[in-house]
Amino acid sequence: MPLAVALILSYVAGSFPTGFVLVKWMKRMDVRTVGSGNVGATNVARAAGMPASLAVFLIDAGKGMVSVLAIAPWLLPSPTGAARLACGLAAVLGHNFPVWLGFKGGKGVATTIGVALAAMPSVAGVALMVWAASFAVWRYASVSSMAAAVTIPLIQRAMHRPGSEMTVGVLLAALIVVRHRANIERLLQGREHRVGTPRAASGRHGSHSS
Repeated sequence: MPLAVALILSYVAGSFPTGFVLVKWMKRMDVRTVGSGNVGATNVARAAGMPASLAVFLIDAGKGMVSVLAIAPWLLPSPTGAARLACGLAAVLGHNFPVWLGFKGGKGVATTIGVALAAMPSVAGVALMVWAASFAVWRYASVSSMAAAVTIPLIQRAMHRPGSEMTVGVLLAALIVVRHRANIERLLQGREHRVGTPRAASGRHGSHSS
């Protein structure tokens, strides 16, 4: 029962629609009517600028950290690594499928980063390096996000983490890849936006990873 309550509270924390609320407050507009329609940090930059985008990224990452560092230990006596990660996964699900927005949210990248930094900082460090290296080579935010996500369970395995933790790591990675399915389609069609190139050269839609 305590684990169930912790998972529910983590979902509720993760489901706070940061981008939607901030853009509505700053610009009196619905961020879902701009660009990709996503409520994550990337689309918030289009609607309200980079400072707002950075704020959304940090708050969304914070939702993942709170689930791991506050909610899990508050409700669970001596929570295991797997239990902490499960609460983090619940927060990511809340971000991706928030009840307040008809279960249509972001892609979970920032929240997953927060979960990884709080629950397994060594793994998070490697994943962030993979993101930076992938971005430097290909200049696709979507490719970098997916590459970093897939790194999570691979590094867990290399570090001989328990199977229960690896299971959650696989689910976190799979969620990010699945949420980027539209980006994958555009990559295959050659229409995905490469950062640093004119948007018209890569198609109408950008690489939305938030």
